[in-house]
Amino acid sequence: MDKKQRINEDIPDGNVRLIDEEGTQYGIVSLAEAFKISESKGLDLVEVSPDSDPRVVKIMDFGKHRYAKKKKLQESRKKQKNLQLKTIRLTPRTDTHDYEFKLKDIRKFLTMGNKVKIMIKFKGRELAHKDRGTVLIEKLNEDLKDIAKPAVSSEFEGRNMVAVYTPSKTK
Repeated sequence: MDKKQRINEDIPDGNVRLIDEEGTQYGIVSLAEAFKISESKGLDLVEVSPDSDPRVVKIMDFGKHRYAKKKKLQESRKKQKNLQLKTIRLTPRTDTHDYEFKLKDIRKFLTMGNKVKIMIKFKGRELAHKDRGTVLIEKLNEDLKDIAKPAVSSEFEGRNMVAVYTPSKTK
């Protein structure tokens, strides 16, 4: 049972706005009268809107309602896509063969719908040649322009140059 939804005897006394199972409004009635109507139909009285004044209650089969809600939640979870951020590490001295190999992995991750974070790690005196990292990022931008767009352009985080790519919507 939902923590928020109260049914039958759990609903506090007072006047309520009653809606039947087809969605027809009975208007504002006492809680006792709403119980009589729901019992005559063999259904539950469910509090739909506890914060309104007067409370809104609906006549329905609570078991079916709960089951339908559970199924709807499962369906929405199925349709959710679990996106991940994949990280590829390069150095400013990455050779062409290694670059092509990493580029193939990047393309695979992007076609799967994942974001890709490119991290170019600078060691020692390589930090004096930041332009090599920029050239590498520009080359990646050119090679990936057909399937990805840069979400975060190249920026430095400590000794690392970082760029993030997201898959393009057009497929």
